[in-house]
Amino acid sequence: MRFFECEYQGGRHVGFDPPADTAVVHPIDGGVLDLLSTVDSLGDLRAAAGAGRTVPTAELSPLPPLRPASVGDLFVSGYAQTHHGKAGVETPDQPTWFFRGLGDVVKLPGDALTVPTSVLGLGEEAEVVLVYLTGTDGKTRYVGFTFGNDLTDIGKFVADRGHLGYAKLTDCSVSPWLFSGPPPATVNGEVAIERGGQPAWKGSFTTGTAALRFDLDTMIDHLLSYPALRHPGRVHYVFLGADRGSFQDGFRIADGDQVTIDVTSHDVQLSNTIVWATQS
Repeated sequence: MRFFECEYQGGRHVGFDPPADTAVVHPIDGGVLDLLSTVDSLGDLRAAAGAGRTVPTAELSPLPPLRPASVGDLFVSGYAQTHHGKAGVETPDQPTWFFRGLGDVVKLPGDALTVPTSVLGLGEEAEVVLVYLTGTDGKTRYVGFTFGNDLTDIGKFVADRGHLGYAKLTDCSVSPWLFSGPPPATVNGEVAIERGGQPAWKGSFTTGTAALRFDLDTMIDHLLSYPALRHPGRVHYVFLGADRGSFQDGFRIADGDQVTIDVTSHDVQLSNTIVWATQS
């Protein structure tokens, strides 16, 4: 099942089916996080949401999945060098983890992604994103998954592997769709980059849990064993790492490029323009 949240006529609503020209949305006065506290899974949300109504899709403003009212309650992090395709890298007991930022670094398809002017070599990273919610009891539970572009200054990481944290200090994008069910074993798709309105690079990717060099349950159990991450009400986006992409193919993303990730296996598209930050 797919789930999405949006703003409509000043209030928050949820929907459960891919919208075309119209969509059926359900008002949720207390917010979807309050609603989730009353059910066991996304699959139970449709009944809990109550009656819906059909509205023009163009009047809806999509939101990132489960985004809290405060950006400080959305914690965005992930893993590096997790995929079998990243050859020549020793496999430690746990993959390298990074903190990307809070909710304000998360953008949606169609938004611009801002990066520092100091980037050494920018690359897209098409990834599965797991979404977790910590309850009032301090227990963090898995809610569902989506897809994102974990945009990264890979050149900075290659120059000094101790600088992974700096390499991740850019905006990222996620799909507004949240999928129920376990994380997908296999995901495939294609990335297309345009420059000046013309095709500049294209390549395919494969990701999902089957592509990982690590056991996912062990990764997540270890991460969420730290009490500092289990603040009640906190939502976690966890990026699971990427297949090889344009950077490994020798291409470098530039200011103004349009990066489109087509997750063909799950009918999800993310397209964003890359913008170099201006410093005062």
